[in-house]
Amino acid sequence: MTGSPRLRLAIDIGGTFTDTVLVSGEDRIVGATKTLTTHGNPAEGAMQGAQHVLAQAGHDLGDLSGFIHGTTLATNALIEKRGARVATITTEGFRDILEIAYERRYAQYDLSLEKPDFLVPRDRAFTIPERMAVDGKVLRPIDETAVDPLVKKLEASGVEAVAICLLHSYANPSHEHRLRALLRAKRPDLTISISSDVSPEAREFDRLSTTVANAYIQPLMASYLDRLQALFKAQGLQCPILMMTAGGGMCTLETARRFPIRLVESGPAGGAVLAAHIAAQAGLDQVLSLDVGGTTAKLCLIDKAQPQSARQFEIGRAARFIKGSGMPVRIPVIEMIEIGAGGGSIAAVDRLGRLTVGPKSAGSEPGPAAFGRGGIAPTVTDADIELGFLRPEGFAEGRIAIDPAAARAALADQIGAPLDLKVTEAADGVSRIVQESMASAARMHAVESGKDLSSRILIAFGGNGPLHAGRVARSAGVTRILIPPNPGVGSAVGFLFAPVSFEIVRSRYAHLESMDLSQINKLFDEMMAEAGAVVAQGAGEAMRTTQRSAFMRYGGQGHEIEIALPDHALTDTDLPDLISAFEGEYSRQFSRPVPGMTIEILNWSVRVFTDRPAAKVIRKIPMLRDYSCEETTWITSDLDGTPQRAAHVARADLRPGDLLHGPALITEPQTTTLVSSDFTAQVDAMGNLVLTRRPTGGVA
Repeated sequence: MTGSPRLRLAIDIGGTFTDTVLVSGEDRIVGATKTLTTHGNPAEGAMQGAQHVLAQAGHDLGDLSGFIHGTTLATNALIEKRGARVATITTEGFRDILEIAYERRYAQYDLSLEKPDFLVPRDRAFTIPERMAVDGKVLRPIDETAVDPLVKKLEASGVEAVAICLLHSYANPSHEHRLRALLRAKRPDLTISISSDVSPEAREFDRLSTTVANAYIQPLMASYLDRLQALFKAQGLQCPILMMTAGGGMCTLETARRFPIRLVESGPAGGAVLAAHIAAQAGLDQVLSLDVGGTTAKLCLIDKAQPQSARQFEIGRAARFIKGSGMPVRIPVIEMIEIGAGGGSIAAVDRLGRLTVGPKSAGSEPGPAAFGRGGIAPTVTDADIELGFLRPEGFAEGRIAIDPAAARAALADQIGAPLDLKVTEAADGVSRIVQESMASAARMHAVESGKDLSSRILIAFGGNGPLHAGRVARSAGVTRILIPPNPGVGSAVGFLFAPVSFEIVRSRYAHLESMDLSQINKLFDEMMAEAGAVVAQGAGEAMRTTQRSAFMRYGGQGHEIEIALPDHALTDTDLPDLISAFEGEYSRQFSRPVPGMTIEILNWSVRVFTDRPAAKVIRKIPMLRDYSCEETTWITSDLDGTPQRAAHVARADLRPGDLLHGPALITEPQTTTLVSSDFTAQVDAMGNLVLTRRPTGGVA
């Protein structure tokens, strides 16, 4: 392929569909498809998608120069409790770190409170005599004679994986390394994760919880990645496979095998990367991204083309919107809110006679009732078909046969009959509830972040995002929506704009004004070398950028603020600027600084990532012209539930400058955009659909 544009493949395996995109050059999409996820062996579904798009473009796997992959397998294994049987090993006297957790109830007055599941019961929590001081000095050497009895306990418990988290190992990991070596010598088949590798930060509970989650999914993910690599290599793939991470970057398969916890939420991260890229192209400063698939809806706040990021998030919350009700993991992550609201979300009537939707999903097996794959429960997709929003003949490129009668029957029997509603009324109720759930999540996420939604533009994608964006925007107070090209496979497209990156955070306590700068600079040298080596595995000698930061707080406080550091070795002359930067950010968040207080630093961070060309800002505004559409179809209005005629337009027929007045359905191979009657839609210079709500619009 000498002289030909490079070809890159991106595959995103979701709970319902597997999205596949083939790109030529920097961003020209030459093939895209959605296939049903094969849960028994997800690699098979990935191969089906790859073969389909490569055949579309007349290429084979040997022609690829890049392959980026993201999957929900790690997330689903944690949520559905399908991982390995794990035990913990902690310092003697600290057996109950998981049981004690944060020493508080996440809902103090809830008498029926459901505790988070931390995956390891107390009878699989073991200890070993040893003790490290907070500064890394050995207070008590590790008792190696205790290893043999410990191995016998592990064998008696049927353990497949071990999470080791010894006290203050972030300051000195030697005891964890030694214990791992001793266990491997006696049980080479055992999967072992150590906290000083997975999450070398202070706060034992968070560190142990993250290490447990890593150990829990490590055997499953290692097996899957090995199968995936072998399958694609056997079919002719020559380039390396890179994995999308939760932080919005890419890593090698080897790094993914060591730290599978970093793959959690990798698909949604790709969607946020896409939305950030589109925001940069369009010159948008404030964006809310909405990624709705078959199983979940994900929302992310994006400012100045940068997704909001975090150092911690929770998995499998017992109470959806309450912090502390899930399993905390400390990894670099794009911060978003995710709810069980997608095309496959199951609708039902509860024992109190209330209509509920989600979070349980029909997925791809058996799928919605209309798929004819054995599903009998009504879903959001069944409701969309009944409302006329989805046309059966073009669904999923026509490769999935749709049975509208089955969707209608499921809605009538399980929703309409119990609530004494007509079928269309039942479908409209399902649609309204799922969309209000998305809007409520958006409002909650904005409030928690101290931000306003009304000034933002909503970028919607995913198989169901463009279909439900109108009512979500209306309820959330947003007046403009942007639908990018190929939105149905948006997360996979986002993979192609992600850098190869790796971030390391280490705890090293210090007072800002009296810290040993030589020791801190030595720590940074070690972290930069480690992170750089990981990035080099996936990017070779590509140009890269290093970002350094410190997590600061006033003495005695429990939470830190991240402050950017200069890209050179720290000197005394840098300290006044760091104090000023901290006080400025503290004032922004809490109105004013606290004079006379000591400033502490708990954690230090290094992120190394490959450079990517800056997105070209396209501000050209095409001349608008009304688009004349002859074909129409009946739909149920999402404003008042009445039947109405809607224009039916193929997106491929639209050109920059075309303007449509709602109601309209704009269809394309992987999704449909619903333009409500109170919206207009125009095509901008980049091919995006821009939906604008008219001031006279009603309320859903």
